[in-house]
Amino acid sequence: MDDVSETDRNSTPSTDISVLGLGAMGSALATALLDADRSVTVWNRTPGRAKDVVARGAGAADSIPAAVLASPVVIACLLDHSSVEETLGLAAAELRGRTLVNVTTTTPNEARALAAWAAEHGIDYLDGAIMAVPAMIGSRAGQIFYSGSREAYDALLPTLDVWATSEFHGEDAGRASLVDLAMLSGMYQMFTGFFHGAAMVATMGMSASDFAARQAAFLAAMTEELAGYAKVIDGGDYTVAGQQSLEFSDLSHIVRASEEQGIDPAPIAAVQALISRQVDAGYGSEGLPRVVESLRAEG
Repeated sequence: MDDVSETDRNSTPSTDISVLGLGAMGSALATALLDADRSVTVWNRTPGRAKDVVARGAGAADSIPAAVLASPVVIACLLDHSSVEETLGLAAAELRGRTLVNVTTTTPNEARALAAWAAEHGIDYLDGAIMAVPAMIGSRAGQIFYSGSREAYDALLPTLDVWATSEFHGEDAGRASLVDLAMLSGMYQMFTGFFHGAAMVATMGMSASDFAARQAAFLAAMTEELAGYAKVIDGGDYTVAGQQSLEFSDLSHIVRASEEQGIDPAPIAAVQALISRQVDAGYGSEGLPRVVESLRAEG
């Protein structure tokens, strides 16, 4: 399927950057570019979503190939990996010789697959992982990790920095996604721990808001332990003095308390299972950071 004439295909790009996808994040990215005096062409599967950014000065393309041909740099901010494959597949020829920056959330291997596809089609590929909500785009509050083409990253850095603090993680296109998802893993497990605790105290009538007022300060204080745990993990010696032992860290009482209150202990039971695996293997006297060994693949 090709909605572009040969004349349009050979024409000089008319804008600096094209943005494919105008969900909340895509719209924020396009708006920040416009605010920074970049000329922008946009495309969205549902054309009505382009109304606001067009009102701010963006040009609207009526097809994916047309959007790609409008600019030397194309940003893909779509729903998922499948939607990226489907969308870009409709403009592979038009993308040749251009730079593609994919900021759609993907797994590391999906990012590597896109990089391989881009290389086959003569496309300079940069993968981006956004550690920010749309409201943070356009400030230094958020972070965006990049991996893939170093040449593309260096050339685009002044533009990438319009969105957030930029950080390059290497030429393996999957690295940015891996760091992003690892950080999100910690965040979502923290949230789930809070939800579990809120469910526990709700059985005695405490509101989630009251619990949050207590939990937030406690969790903030506990994050100060991360650097110490990291040092132990990096050193690989879990017998370093001053650590809380795995035996002392037994959480079975929290599991039982959850069950006694009629609350599913699944979140804390999963942690206890990781601890028990190391204790059962004979490492009970070693420090809590040894739990990381329960998470690593054998060998």
